[in-house]
Parts: sequence; structure tokens; C-alpha cells
Amino acid sequence: MVVWDLGGVLAPSGRALTALAEALDVSESELAEPYWTHRDAYDLGASPDAYWRPIAEVLGRPLDGAWVERLDRIDTDCWTALAPDAAALLARLVKRGAPLGVLSNAPGSMARAVRRAPWSDDFESLVFSSDLGLMKPDPLVYRAADERLGRAPSEVVFFDDRPENVAAARAHGWRAHVWTGGDAAAAVLAREGVLDD
Repeated sequence: MVVWDLGGVLAPSGRALTALAEALDVSESELAEPYWTHRDAYDLGASPDAYWRPIAEVLGRPLDGAWVERLDRIDTDCWTALAPDAAALLARLVKRGAPLGVLSNAPGSMARAVRRAPWSDDFESLVFSSDLGLMKPDPLVYRAADERLGRAPSEVVFFDDRPENVAAARAHGWRAHVWTGGDAAAAVLAREGVLDD
């Protein structure tokens, strides 16, 4: 099974900050620190309101419920749209019949958006930190993912953009690789015997 991280792998990073900064009429540099500072709690299951209101306070921009919904929709739309190179590689894997899965640190609203996205229909299993109450690189995440994926660790090829997550996955027994783009991943999958050269 080939398992993928979402942000920075299947979906390009950076797009959400750009769109959100534009919506809030602030610079990306102003938004970046509060956006990431509060992200772990959000990825572990906090509500959109609990995530966005502290960000708004830092920016001096009080938000009502409609604004929270709007920002959350922009955020999830950006993080659930596939990058072209990832989409092309997934199409090759689907054609070959390779089983696919996702393991991502992601909030509940994003998990729901991925499950509604047409591209996720090709995936056997979608596992998110907000479902587990655990985040990569916690070793328990990979153990919990094994159960949901229905695979032994040695059967999983995994791509993540963060070296610490890859190191933890390898320590668990997954055949894990740092994502550097679709072409490099295709070469890895050929070496792993998942794709033809």
C-alpha cells in the first residue's frame, strides 16, 4: 500500500496562507505565526472556532461565526486540492491498481473535506490526526494507522515532506521516504516494485 501525507505532498504548501491573508487583508508574514502556532491543537481535534478566534485576536480582527466558516472553507479548499504532479502520479497508481491510503496531521474539517473530494474515492483508507487524537511523529500514530490501513508495517510505502515524520515511520517499519516531488516519488515507487520504470 502507498500511503501519503496531505499538506506539502498531495496538496502544495503555501497556497492556504496566500488565500487566507488576502481574505483577511493582512500580509502572509503577519498571518504565518499565529496560523502555525495554534495548528497542533486544531490538528488534534479542536473546533474551527477555537482555532480561528485566537488567530483573529492576534491580528486585531474580531471574527463572527460567518467569518470563521469562510476562513475554514478557504483553508480546507486549499489543502484538499491536489498538486498537479501528485495527481498525475496517483492516476498512474490507480491505473495499476495499487492500494492507496492517507495519513495526515489534519483538523476535522479538513478530514471531512478530503472524504468528500472526488479524488479520495480511489483511496482505501484515510487516517487523520483529528480522528486519532494523535499526531505524527508520535510512534503511536503509525501503530494506529496500521490497524486502520489493514496492513503490516512492511507492506506500507509512505511519503511525507517532513523528515522527522519519515524517520518515525521508518522506525516503525514502514518503507518511508521524504517527498521531493512527483518524478522523484515515481522513481522511488519503481525501486519499491510498485510502478514500472
